[in-house]
Amino acid sequence: MHNHLDASAVARAFAPDEPVILNRPHAAARAARFFAEKFPGRSLYAVKANPSPELLRVLWDAGITHFDVASIAEVRLVRATLPEATLCFMHPVKTAGAIREAYFDHGVRTFSLDTHEELEKIVTATADASGEPAADLRLCVRLRVSSEYSELSLASKFGIDLADAAPLLQATRQVADWLGVCFHVGSQAMTPFAYVQALVRVRAAIVDASVTVDIVDVGGGFPSVYPGMEPPPLEDYFDVIHRAAESLPVSYSSELWCEPGRALSAEYNSLIVKVEKRRGNELYINDGAYGALYDAAHVGWRFPVKCLADARSDEEEGFSFYGPTCDDADFMEGPFMLPADIKAGDYIEVGMLGAYGAAMRTAFNGFGQGGAVDVTDEPMESLYTGERADPRVSDNVVSLR
Repeated sequence: MHNHLDASAVARAFAPDEPVILNRPHAAARAARFFAEKFPGRSLYAVKANPSPELLRVLWDAGITHFDVASIAEVRLVRATLPEATLCFMHPVKTAGAIREAYFDHGVRTFSLDTHEELEKIVTATADASGEPAADLRLCVRLRVSSEYSELSLASKFGIDLADAAPLLQATRQVADWLGVCFHVGSQAMTPFAYVQALVRVRAAIVDASVTVDIVDVGGGFPSVYPGMEPPPLEDYFDVIHRAAESLPVSYSSELWCEPGRALSAEYNSLIVKVEKRRGNELYINDGAYGALYDAAHVGWRFPVKCLADARSDEEEGFSFYGPTCDDADFMEGPFMLPADIKAGDYIEVGMLGAYGAAMRTAFNGFGQGGAVDVTDEPMESLYTGERADPRVSDNVVSLR
């Protein structure tokens, strides 16, 4: 794939009528090295955030060897792309057929669960032809924790309540070679305290069950930078997780895991869209709610944007977007700050779309057919370049006199 300098160079070279995904392999590799080197344990990439085979290879080359897969399709994809990768099937509700194929055909040994029914399903599906249970299972019981410090909640669908966790942990310990406890604080956790609070519940669950635990998996939720969302440095998250995990009553040889998705992939992609029409402060563009801008439409996510046209006004206004389909629901309220004199025919780059952007594109209404190119410039925002100021540090000086 030919490399281009940046979004403006791509727009000039191709004048595309379809949206174009821009890949930044160097940004994803930098994020992967950061987690591989600085997280005080093992980092599993959450494939659902962006299952691009090209991205998977970039992460592998940069030190990510374990992958959190959530479906048999993801198992097959990662195994075909990275034959030596370790796959962990971390969806708490799976079909027996998916478990069986993952275990026998793809070498998966780690599975998550949050009910006795799922535990029985895993044990039955991984037994040999004579009915002998597998002796090498690594089973992680998912505990329900709060999502109050995250932008998107993951607290209601999965996870066993703390009050009910002890019998499930005890039953899982009986059939697991390795027993783990996992959780998810929600997507885009804006404070490290989210993990401290969750690990307090992990401690209580372990003590109540009186079991030996071999894995503590703090899940995902590690944030990226978006307009209006300025998280603390990731080192702060790693530090508090390490200190809280060190005090847990677990096996001396236990492992600490995490499952970053957004934090590893967000900076990998941006998107070039074309303005097809302007109506006041509404711009009709050629991607939207059924494409890479799903989150902008359905959860009100504000992505960074910039106009790629030359000689536009320095004055900015807040704009809303309409996507290309015939649906009124194909609407992104924003506001997205762009030059006041932007017009039809201009191109816009939408940044930080590597997580849940490219992965959400559909062909609804015949749209979403644009291609992808590699660019070599930096993403619009980054947690990994070392240039970002700590948002908690103020330049204001208050005199005490």
